[in-house]
Amino acid sequence: MQILFFAKLYLLTIPVFFVVDLLWLGVVAKHFYRDHLAHLLSPDVNWTAAVSFYLIYIAGILYFAVAPALARESLGLALLNGALFGFFTYITYELTNMATLPKWPLKVVLVDTLWGVVLCASVAAGSYLLGRWLLGA
Repeated sequence: MQILFFAKLYLLTIPVFFVVDLLWLGVVAKHFYRDHLAHLLSPDVNWTAAVSFYLIYIAGILYFAVAPALARESLGLALLNGALFGFFTYITYELTNMATLPKWPLKVVLVDTLWGVVLCASVAAGSYLLGRWLLGA
């Protein structure tokens, strides 16, 4: 598949990721992180780092989950690879934090890792469907 195709798919996937993640952060788990991590949270967000992370992370979902699924025409593969990408990336982040930051709660490790699985599987599936639509399939 062409670079132009993936550039379009990437641009279409960005809002999908943000809608799903912001629903979690702003509605479902609005108080969860503050309640468990208030002792570590900064009042100032480094927006350059945050936006850079999201843009790179979305590219990872496309590369590791969506592209292989499109090549095999398999929504199931998009879901599986998205879930696995979410699991491995989130659990790495969570366990690193637990190992290096004071009082990083096990509850956050478990909930946030589960969220990473759901988020990445959902975004991968949505992006896969957008890719099929772009291909006219």
